[in-house]
Amino acid sequence: MGVAIAVAAALAAPAAHAEKADRNKPMTVDADSARYDDLKQVGTFTGNVVVTKGTIVMRAAQIEVRQTPEGYHFGMLIGGPARLASFRQKRDGVDEFIEGEAERIEYDSRADTVRFVNRAVIRRYRGATLADETAGNLITYDNAAEVFSVSGGAAAATPANPSGRVRAVLTPRDNAAQATPGAASTPALKQSGALGEKR
Repeated sequence: MGVAIAVAAALAAPAAHAEKADRNKPMTVDADSARYDDLKQVGTFTGNVVVTKGTIVMRAAQIEVRQTPEGYHFGMLIGGPARLASFRQKRDGVDEFIEGEAERIEYDSRADTVRFVNRAVIRRYRGATLADETAGNLITYDNAAEVFSVSGGAAAATPANPSGRVRAVLTPRDNAAQATPGAASTPALKQSGALGEKR
């Protein structure tokens, strides 16, 4: 069993958060087939599912979506046998994106969080260049606070996380980026004492 590792990123400039307007945008789901349970207020979409909500793009083999009376969206995405579920969102005010993948992704627009469960990897891109990558068994991304919580788990035969321990690769910022007003800081990584969550 791997043990969670704490990794704190230095904040060299004011934080650039995920796109604030995304949580208030409509959610669009494209899929091969759909089923809606009016009693439970749950829609199930299967087959090459693509979900968009503002700058957010999520892909999966299947997603269950429900909407609260207040208009918040909750989605659980399940990856297929050959491809993990994925999530991508632009960061506010900069040319940076957060991307992640896992066997299961849970999106909660009310709490403004995304949970990546099992074989989880999250990456930050500056433009098209990979800047940082973190892998673990469970990753929770808090959009509002710009904080990742990462837990390790049992050894997994994946290139990003072969031992099951939390693994983070953080690229240092160049001096020009640090000196630029409004340059984005790296989201902080927070230690989680628990091992991978089982459901």
